[in-house]
Amino acid sequence: MDYVWTPWRYRYIVTAGREDRCVFCDAAAAGDDVAMLIVFRGSKNFVILNRFPYTSGHAMVVPYAHLATLSQLDSETLTEMIVLAQRLEGALQTIYHPEGFNVGLNIGRAAGAGIAGHLHLHVLPRWVGDTNFMTTVSETRVLPEELTQTYERLRRTLEAAPPANAAPAPKDGSDASADENRR
Repeated sequence: MDYVWTPWRYRYIVTAGREDRCVFCDAAAAGDDVAMLIVFRGSKNFVILNRFPYTSGHAMVVPYAHLATLSQLDSETLTEMIVLAQRLEGALQTIYHPEGFNVGLNIGRAAGAGIAGHLHLHVLPRWVGDTNFMTTVSETRVLPEELTQTYERLRRTLEAAPPANAAPAPKDGSDASADENRR
């Protein structure tokens, strides 16, 4: 059997399963969005790239609150999570022109959550035939783009895109809904 060297995964392997730290809480608090790969911040959630992506553009919407289940989220956090996923879908469509998306939550270790204590919503662009022998046989991902390039492209596109739930301005000139649409 041949081996494919994937040194970037070493950091994950040596820290996997440690319960004393949360990578999402640490990333949100670090104060260095570029180093932490946080591409967008909302008021209740942030968008972060997956350091070990399945495809180019694999990102996650993560609540700031360290909670493990949907039932623990307040309605504002849950609503913003979905709105940011919608906005992320649009940005990924603009950048990568995928043929589809996987959007999902793994709640609990039995469901496949790698970080079970902090809920996060995966958004992955997909293409027909994007699973190849490297992924299937070697459990290794082949990505055509470095994370730094993905970060820059996605950050720029998300910042330029209007919020997905932005309501049109009232015809009478009042701004009654402005507070609802601010981030």
